[in-house]
Amino acid sequence: MKMSRLVGAVALTLLLFVSLLITAPARLIGLVVPGDQVVLRGLSGTVWDGSATGVMLRLPQGYFQLGAVQWSLHPLSLLTLSPHLSVRTMWGDQRFAGEVILRGQQDLELLNLDAQLAAGLLARFAPVAVDGYFSLQAELLEIRGGMPYSGKGRLVWQNAAWKSPRGLVPLGTYALDFEQPEGGAVQGEILSLSGPLEATGTLMLEQRRYEMDVQLRSDTALDEQVQQMLSLIATPEASGFNLVLAGDL
Repeated sequence: MKMSRLVGAVALTLLLFVSLLITAPARLIGLVVPGDQVVLRGLSGTVWDGSATGVMLRLPQGYFQLGAVQWSLHPLSLLTLSPHLSVRTMWGDQRFAGEVILRGQQDLELLNLDAQLAAGLLARFAPVAVDGYFSLQAELLEIRGGMPYSGKGRLVWQNAAWKSPRGLVPLGTYALDFEQPEGGAVQGEILSLSGPLEATGTLMLEQRRYEMDVQLRSDTALDEQVQQMLSLIATPEASGFNLVLAGDL
């Protein structure tokens, strides 16, 4: 009899605890999220299924806007200590939608990812003057220790353009199809989707080491500004230009 009462009391306690978690307001997230790294505004809903009207991440290069964020937490994922969330963000033309599984402080998985980002944001991280949008669709991206571990997807540079002193110079739209076996190197194929430049080549990323080799050519005479830009970063050849880059991230 005492054992049955004990089991009943434990079950009731667990039920009460779960009920409190399910109904916990989303604003409680602000108590556990580091305020010096993440800025949250307009929290509503619950911890399990909530939203924020504005979210900003603090990076070494400055604040990065995620915009409005919606999330839904899969409860059973907590049993494996690997929170699984469905996340959607929107900030102007910038967007992110996908499944996020947190494995550790620097380990996570992104599933069914669909994202778009302004190419001009690259200027925060590298001395490049480009325009257009980067869109990413990926079945899987797995990060371990803060570095890519496995994945497969396509990265597209839409309406690519170079910001010259005279204004925007259209370049076209280009894609990178990539795949990475578990723990191996990222292997990518570069190809043209549209535009005056035909680009074909390869990209390799292993740990922090990257190598890129791209052939650039055109069946018609290139704009003078495009030729000047290419001559600064690529080697002229009889059939066009050869762009070779290598280094460490």
